Amino acid sequence: MEDKKKDVMKIIQVNFTKLSKGQKLIAEYIMSNYDKAAFMTAAKMGEVVGVSESTVVRFALTLGFTGYPSLQRALQELIKNKLTTVQRLSMSGEYSDNEVGIKKVLRTDMENLKATIDEINVDTFEKVIDSILKAKRVYILGLRSSTALAEYLGFYLGIILDDVKVVKTGINDVFEQIIRVDKDDLVIGISYPRYSRRTLDALNYVKAQQCKVVGITDSLISPIASLADYTLIARSNMLSFVDSLVAPMSLINALIIAIGMREREVIGKYFNELENIWREYNVYENKDKSNSN
Repeated sequence: MEDKKKDVMKIIQVNFTKLSKGQKLIAEYIMSNYDKAAFMTAAKMGEVVGVSESTVVRFALTLGFTGYPSLQRALQELIKNKLTTVQRLSMSGEYSDNEVGIKKVLRTDMENLKATIDEINVDTFEKVIDSILKAKRVYILGLRSSTALAEYLGFYLGIILDDVKVVKTGINDVFEQIIRVDKDDLVIGISYPRYSRRTLDALNYVKAQQCKVVGITDSLISPIASLADYTLIARSNMLSFVDSLVAPMSLINALIIAIGMREREVIGKYFNELENIWREYNVYENKDKSNSN
């Protein structure tokens, strides 16, 4: 099915002559309006084109997809890196109804989590853990919307490991922060649509330095996957003008916990020391402390 994601338009063109009259109408609409079609239900597609919902479903099956949702995902993969934020916003009218919108957002997050669970490669996950623990230094690179994920991963890995650096945009250029990478280091690159060009450029640089790369992204056809030694997939289907980062965050949580379990004795001592510091300097609210007037 990965090939279908990349060649969905070609598949439609190759199969066009054998389609029924109604299915040809669907094909013509998709080829002209694939950016809109990618977010339509089968019922909505049928309504817009002027055919029945069942005709839309049969159209997807005729092309070799397992169903309409599979065709829809292929179209979404096609446009992930092509739609501007303004275009995405213009297609999000269904979210204007708060009751409908909130339920759709939550359901989509749940679907992303389920797809991530179903598709996770446990062997790759274990190899990523091994690579992180063996690395001399760990660099974490995630720009734009992926910055939050990179900061979160960096915060907790910094507690567990000695040498962790989150690469940030700011006074220093990205390349100035990774200039010293070598073959004993590991770079974790996090990239989600619309895939930051700066992230890809930086990963190309570290690969040239023979540095190992772990990619965290949304699919194996993501640009970052071709650069990574190991790729962890967490789904992030589009939600209006933002992307869902629920599944990537959950995957990162799983990674942090798994590394923590490997290093539990070390971090156990570390947290005991931290608790004493937190208590001494009142870092957290102490419910047992009596209130003073």
